[in-house]
Amino acid sequence: MSEMLSQDEIDALLRGTNDSSPKPVNESEEHLDSMESDALGEIGNISFGNSATALSTLLQQKVEITTPVVSEVTIDELRDRYPTPHVALRVGYTEGLKGENVLVLTREDAAIISDLMLGGTGIGVDPEGLDEIRLSAVQEAMNQMMGAAATSLSTVFSKKIDISPPLVEVFDATKNQTIIDRLELWETMVLIEFDLKVGTLIDSKIVQIAPIQFGKQLVNELIAATTSAPAAPKQEQPKVQAAVTPAKAPAPAPARAEKTSAPEVAVSQAEFMPLHAPTSNDSVPANLGLLYDVPLNVTVELGRTKRSVREVLELSQGSIIELDKLAGEPVDIYVNQQRIARGEVVVIEENFGVRVTEIIQPHERIGIV
Repeated sequence: MSEMLSQDEIDALLRGTNDSSPKPVNESEEHLDSMESDALGEIGNISFGNSATALSTLLQQKVEITTPVVSEVTIDELRDRYPTPHVALRVGYTEGLKGENVLVLTREDAAIISDLMLGGTGIGVDPEGLDEIRLSAVQEAMNQMMGAAATSLSTVFSKKIDISPPLVEVFDATKNQTIIDRLELWETMVLIEFDLKVGTLIDSKIVQIAPIQFGKQLVNELIAATTSAPAAPKQEQPKVQAAVTPAKAPAPAPARAEKTSAPEVAVSQAEFMPLHAPTSNDSVPANLGLLYDVPLNVTVELGRTKRSVREVLELSQGSIIELDKLAGEPVDIYVNQQRIARGEVVVIEENFGVRVTEIIQPHERIGIV
């Protein structure tokens, strides 16, 4: 038999194996198992629970984001899932986590959210009217939502997590656009679908899409945070110390244990210094002068008003804002945000000033800015 090696055997040795067949790919690294899916659902429950609270405060409506359902999709399955245009927001993580995810809303839901953000009622909103201003309102709402979610994850993972401002886009899944092009790089994706309810206006879905690798990263962070949590310290038994009275000789040990009476504790009534009326020297501390140089913020308030987000966005150069005070009415004077006096506006050479006309008594100082 010839002892010369064939070319295939030489190639196999160079590859470090005696088998010329390629190694199989570990498919489990590209998919989620049942444990990982359950963990992602629990993470979604925690983070989006906080997001619902933040969105409720913004919209002045009861918001519920519940029942996460985790699945895996490809880009082609995603295109089939969203044949009509939707609104997508891409959120990247800048600290604590590496990666990004995409939130998907229907145009109808996005239109209602934007109308509520701009001071509207959310009723009868045309989804075709999602212009740049309304998309910016949706973007801000989602920014607050994901910021609250990041705060929740920071608590769960015991590390600071921060996000970048979301990028918003009305996308058609059948066309190539910014966010869709980004999704194509992910190949297989994890899709988490939540029920979204906003008052009586929205009863729909909100979807979170992320690459499989990012989903696994979240699961690993959760496992690491759980396993690294410090165990509760064992409580030590209190040490009992007895006072020993010197004796001439030790007493012999008793044949059997006998009950001993508790030592007597001396109890006496508490004594206080007698009260006396304050004198003039007591009312003004001798070291009050130490506070004379402490700086205080003095603010004069001309008036106040309330405006909706819509009205604020419509402000431009030359706009007039009407306040809640009449011309010539006294203005309020605040020191460190505490109202202490009222006065009238005067002009001193080229500067404005305020002449104090009334000092507010302590029980009347309830105005806080």
